Amino acid sequence: MNKLISTPGRLARRMMPFRRRPKTSASLDGLPFFAVPADAIAILSDPAAFRRELLRRIALASRRIVMVTLYLQDDDAGREVLDALYAAKARQPALQITVFVDWHRAQRGLIGKQKSAGNAGMYREYAQRLGPGVDIYGVPVQNRELFGVLHLKGFVIDDAVLYSGASLNDVYLARHGRYRLDRYHLLQHRGLADAMAAFVERHLIGSDAVRRLNVADVPSTKALQPAIRDFRQDLQRAAYQVPDDVLNDGEVAVTPLLGFGRTGNALNEALLDLLRSTSRQLILLTPYFNLPRPVRVVLGQLLRRGCVIDIMVGDKTANDFYIPPGQPFKTIGLLPYLYENNLRRFARAHRRHIDSGQLNLHLWRDGDNSYHLKGLFIDDDIAVLTGNNLNPRAWALDLENGLVLRDPERLLQAKHQAEWTALKRHATRLADYHAIESPRSYPVEVRRLLRRVSRTRLDRLFNRLL
Repeated sequence: MNKLISTPGRLARRMMPFRRRPKTSASLDGLPFFAVPADAIAILSDPAAFRRELLRRIALASRRIVMVTLYLQDDDAGREVLDALYAAKARQPALQITVFVDWHRAQRGLIGKQKSAGNAGMYREYAQRLGPGVDIYGVPVQNRELFGVLHLKGFVIDDAVLYSGASLNDVYLARHGRYRLDRYHLLQHRGLADAMAAFVERHLIGSDAVRRLNVADVPSTKALQPAIRDFRQDLQRAAYQVPDDVLNDGEVAVTPLLGFGRTGNALNEALLDLLRSTSRQLILLTPYFNLPRPVRVVLGQLLRRGCVIDIMVGDKTANDFYIPPGQPFKTIGLLPYLYENNLRRFARAHRRHIDSGQLNLHLWRDGDNSYHLKGLFIDDDIAVLTGNNLNPRAWALDLENGLVLRDPERLLQAKHQAEWTALKRHATRLADYHAIESPRSYPVEVRRLLRRVSRTRLDRLFNRLL
C-alpha cells in the first residue's frame, strides 16, 4: 500500500528534467577553508613511502604528535610505530603524544581468531615496560562495534597533517611484502594542523566516554554507556573550527569536515553537493561497491546529463575479507561476493553508458595485495581526501572525516593526474557486466550462503552494516 501511494510522486520526480546546478553550489561557496599553498601539498606514492614519511616525521617531532586511526595493530608494523613514538618521547621529554583508536576494535582479537585482549594488551605491555609519555585512548562511537566505529583519519605531527585512509599494521604499511593500497597525502599548514588537533582535544579527550587503554584499570563498555550516549550527542553537534580565509594566487582551499549520523551530517551533505556540482568528469574511488542510495541517485542524474564517470573498485580477490579457495571458509568471506554482485547489477543497469564510454568501471587487482582506496576527483579543480568508504555504514553509523580541496587555479591538476595514472596501472576497465564473474561460478559454499541471505533478505542488512 505504501509503495502504491508513493509511486506517483516517485514517478513524477524521475520524469522531471534534471535541474542543472552551477559549477559550485551556494552551500559549497559558503564552506570556510584554510588557504594552503599548493606546494605545501604532496602526494606520497605508495605504502612504503607512507611508512617512511610517518616514521621520519615522528623522529623529527618537537611539539606534538596526535594520531587518529581505526587501529594500531599488535604486529611488526604496529610495534615499529610504537617504538618510534616512545623513542621520540625519550629524545624530547616535552613532546605531547596522543593516539586515538576505536575502543571496541582495540579490545578484541582478529575476526576468526581465538579470543584475546586484542591490541590493548600490547599498549599496556609497552606502558608497563617503557613508562608514561604515550597516551593511547579508545574511542567508543557506539555501544557495539557493529553499529559504528571511529573512522576519523589524520596524523598531526607538529605543523604537518599526514592524511590517509590506512590504519597501522603490517599490510597497510607494506611491512612484509604484501600491501593494502590506500591514498597518502601530506599537507604542511599550521592552521589546518591546529584545527585537527583542537577537535581531538575538545571532543575526544574532553569526553567521559573516551578512556585510556594503556593503563591497568580499563572500564567496561557497559559502565560507559551513559557517557557514550552523551558523546554521540556531542558528536552530532561537533565540527572543525575553520576560519574564513581569503584565497590568493598559488593557494588551494582546504576544508576539513566531520561526518556522523543519518541527519545533519556535514560531510555527507558536502559530498552530495560536490557530486551534483560535476560539470564534465567524476572519478570515484571506493573499496567496497555498496554505494548509499543518495549517491546512486546523483550518479544516475550525472549520466543523464552527459558527464563522464570513472569508478575504481577492488576486484573481489583484492578485498581484505576475501578467502582464497582451499582455505577454510568463514561467513565473513561472503562479503566480497556480495559487493561483486552489487557491481554486476550496477554494470548491467548501466550497460548502455559502459558501451558508449561514458561510464568506466575499473577493477583493481595486483597479485595477492588488497585495495582500500576512497575519495573523489571532480572535473579538474576539486578533490576529496577521506576515509569514508562511500557505503551506507559510513553514511550513517561510523564517525568519519574528510578534506575537501578546491583548486580553482588547477595547481594540483598534474599531481592528481599522476596519482590517477598510477592507480590505473593495476586496473582493468570492464567491457560489460559479463566480464564480472557470474554467481553461478562461485564456490558451492558461497552459492549456498548467497541463496540463504537472499531468501531471508539478509543481504540488504549486510549491505547496510558491513
